Amino acid sequence: SQPAPPEVMKVSDGSLLGEPGRTPLSKKEGVKWQRPRLTRQALMRCCLVKWILSSAAPQGSDSSDSELELSAVRHQPEGLDQLQAQTKFTKKELQSLYRGFKNECPTGLVDEDTFKLIYSQFFPQGDATTYAHFLFNAFDADGNGAIRFEDFVVGLSILLRGTVHEKLKWAFNLYDINKDGYITKEEMLAIMKSIYDMMGRHTYPILREDAPLEHVERFFQKMDRNQDGVVTIDEFLETCQKDENIMSSMQLFENVI
Repeated sequence: SQPAPPEVMKVSDGSLLGEPGRTPLSKKEGVKWQRPRLTRQALMRCCLVKWILSSAAPQGSDSSDSELELSAVRHQPEGLDQLQAQTKFTKKELQSLYRGFKNECPTGLVDEDTFKLIYSQFFPQGDATTYAHFLFNAFDADGNGAIRFEDFVVGLSILLRGTVHEKLKWAFNLYDINKDGYITKEEMLAIMKSIYDMMGRHTYPILREDAPLEHVERFFQKMDRNQDGVVTIDEFLETCQKDENIMSSMQLFENVI
């Protein structure tokens, strides 16, 4: 039997920290993929947030401690105030995220192997290696093989609290594997296949081998407006925002961050 995912605290106020008195979600609810909701509760369903916060031992919330830590660590992030201005996280949330990040990544940098480890823990029923690779590259904006805390929280902020437009632009960047400004059918298929592989047969027992391909064919037909074999950012944004099916698929994608 596979280990169950860690239980998650219900979060109704959008706070990352939850409240100690709240009841945990039932296991069944915690692993529900079919009906993702774009609420602030999605925050604690995010694998990357759960990973970070499991390491953020609540050592009191004295902000001066965190400020001190922030300045003492190598590769220290720019001031909390600046990050607060750049993201949609509160100061307290940023302090908590930073504490966990620092515990997990003492150097102040996350590498691709760490992403692979995180996703293999949260998706033990499938193979998360390829998806973790693609996701890492989407966070690693400058392509240097390491993600700093600032890049990490700016990306998380877009994915969890960004506007639809911001999320779609981020998704386009994920699908555009070689970063040439276009999505090809092959790129979209590679991402879809990596998500199906990670979810494993337990999540989607009814899926046939060609399901990801059918999914991509359908998407591509709608998105590639001028039929030139590639999807531009404008085609992507326009189609996604007009098409409810695609929007709900995009929301499914939120469950694998």
